[in-house]
Amino acid sequence: MYRKILSLLFLISLLMGCASTPVFDTTAVVKSLTPQSVIAEPADSRGKTALWGGTILDTRNLKDSTRIEVLAYPLDSSQRPILSSKPLGRFIIHRQGYLEPATYSEGRLVSVMGSVSESQSGKVGESAYIYPVINAQQLQLWSPETSRSRIGFSFGLGIRL
Repeated sequence: MYRKILSLLFLISLLMGCASTPVFDTTAVVKSLTPQSVIAEPADSRGKTALWGGTILDTRNLKDSTRIEVLAYPLDSSQRPILSSKPLGRFIIHRQGYLEPATYSEGRLVSVMGSVSESQSGKVGESAYIYPVINAQQLQLWSPETSRSRIGFSFGLGIRL
């Protein structure tokens, strides 16, 4: 009897761990949109829904919103940025309201779904740069433990005190 209860509790906890991945409703996402394609064809991209992600480079709070500069990477099936891939350029996330810069700090991984808006000019170092802008509808900040690869296996026996 106790084995069945323990097995059931283990199964429930295992399923709850799997359910922690964010769910993006990608039905409206235009999968061909990338930061480079938006820079190349800004008028054709405006208003369309994109799903991008990458590494946060900078977070700034404005009067009524937050601006996050991101170095884009391709996304895996969970919509998590794949840092082992080649970067896809930079983009800006625009989000209404206040986001804590200490939480959305440099180096953290983020994924965003939203509508593409008008690009902004800026600089990367001394070079001029055109940033595609996405107005965030859904934002996922990846925890440090999910930022790294989770592939691994361990097995142990014994008592731990």
